[in-house]
Amino acid sequence: MNSSAEILSKPANRPPQKTNGGYLFLPRSLSRGAFLKWLRRTHAWFGLWGATLGLLFGFTGILMNHRDILKIPIGRMEPKEIQMALPDPKPADPKALAAWLGQTLNVDTSHARARKEPGKTVTWNNQPVQQPASWQINLRNPQHLLSAEYWEGNAFVTVKQSDANLLQTLNNLHKGVGMGMGWVLLVDTLAGGLILLSLTGTLLWTRLHGNRLAAAGLGLGSLSLMLYFAFDAIGA
Repeated sequence: MNSSAEILSKPANRPPQKTNGGYLFLPRSLSRGAFLKWLRRTHAWFGLWGATLGLLFGFTGILMNHRDILKIPIGRMEPKEIQMALPDPKPADPKALAAWLGQTLNVDTSHARARKEPGKTVTWNNQPVQQPASWQINLRNPQHLLSAEYWEGNAFVTVKQSDANLLQTLNNLHKGVGMGMGWVLLVDTLAGGLILLSLTGTLLWTRLHGNRLAAAGLGLGSLSLMLYFAFDAIGA
């Protein structure tokens, strides 16, 4: 009788309860209510905002990160070069030359970078030679690269153009090559979103896995690996 009563009095098997019910890095006053609701929503909405850009930067980042080690032919530029006779009268300055090239080649050169290198004396075969001034015009966007060089006194200008394939175009978008201020600011929002996602994700993670030792080990482990490989690469 006693043994039967003891068996009946024992509670049924239940899953072990968490001994640590709070967030590791939040005070108890912020571990409930409106703050947690805001934290979850902020994490979710910022993740959605950067989802598309995150795919682009993640894909191209992996390709660029492994291009040397795995010899991945990720990007290719197809160069072309021509020499164009200048009109009469010749353009008066680099900006006028850029405008003429835009009209002749049917290219928008309104955002081209035009500069002038003054003439100088250089040494050639141990003899001083006066080098004339040169004009450089550069126009870049993610898919095309156009550059022109003109030496004062010549009757022609040398024009070089390179066209990127699809992967190189994506890589140029990743690096912001030829992109305007709008793209730069958009990518800045993604970078800020990643910082916020890292912080909010860490806070939310501690609720699911309440082991302080595991949290410290993961954080310090990734930081240690980053520092090790960084110092190893620079030879420090």
